[in-house]
Amino acid sequence: MSLFWRIFGLNALVLGAATALLLWAPVTVSVPVLLTEAVILVGGLAVMLVANAALLRVGLAPLERLTREMTTVDLLRPGQRLPVPGSGGVAELIRTFNDMLDRLEAERATSSARALSAQESERRRVAQELHDEVGQSMTAVLLGLKRAADRAPEPLRAELQQAQEITRSSLDEVRRLARRLRPGVLEDLGLASALTSLSDDFATHTGLTVRRRLDADLPALDRQTELVLYRVAQEGLTNAARHAEATRVDLALRRVPEGVALSVEDDGRGVGVAREGAGIRGMRERALLSGASLDITRGRDGGTRVTLTVPSAGRPA
Repeated sequence: MSLFWRIFGLNALVLGAATALLLWAPVTVSVPVLLTEAVILVGGLAVMLVANAALLRVGLAPLERLTREMTTVDLLRPGQRLPVPGSGGVAELIRTFNDMLDRLEAERATSSARALSAQESERRRVAQELHDEVGQSMTAVLLGLKRAADRAPEPLRAELQQAQEITRSSLDEVRRLARRLRPGVLEDLGLASALTSLSDDFATHTGLTVRRRLDADLPALDRQTELVLYRVAQEGLTNAARHAEATRVDLALRRVPEGVALSVEDDGRGVGVAREGAGIRGMRERALLSGASLDITRGRDGGTRVTLTVPSAGRPA
């Protein structure tokens, strides 16, 4: 039944009931109208309006559910659909809305894949330039400072050696940034070794304690899925260091019945009520790209727990 005929039928039911009462009820209307007759008529009108409102609420309930869903739907959390109640205009409207969500989610996944692929390509390019150009230039400066320090008199030698140490520290930082931009360990040695290197580097530069648990019998994962797991772990560790005020982070990569589960849990101040920032939205984009599910909950010690569950087959981009 279409929405028009649904509303028309509800109103017709109420008006029909009111007409039947006027026809068969022992009620007359005098001229002028008596007080008791006015009270009866006004009471009947009130009953009719209440009955009409109740029936309309029942009839329009599917539209209210659709409105709530439209205000809360998030394309980064796919699968949110409304049940289709039978047939008719309302059912067709809800079905059209669900089809629209299917198309939008597919288009969002495609555009996210292109954007993330372009982002990774740019990361590789910048990392290569840091390694080949900036790194080599700083290495040449470091060697020049060493030669100058070896020939310089004692007062100047100490200053040149200090400049040499500053240059060496800057070179190490450039190399670290290049590794963060392009995880060569992931490509050469695999996901477990890359996560081990990532956590060690994170603990060294932040002072936080990182506890690892990496299962050895992981199922086969494609290259894109391994990169998604690595980037989510990297973002989770970064958030723990920058925002959580944590002292310890637990990094785990486990085999589960669904496939592989990565979890990053800290003992910081927890997720709270703050809105999701660019980092978490980026993790959701990557989860959508690999067909994974991302959950952000409160950890055992009150901190934040990020869990990414990836199907073992891994959906390539």
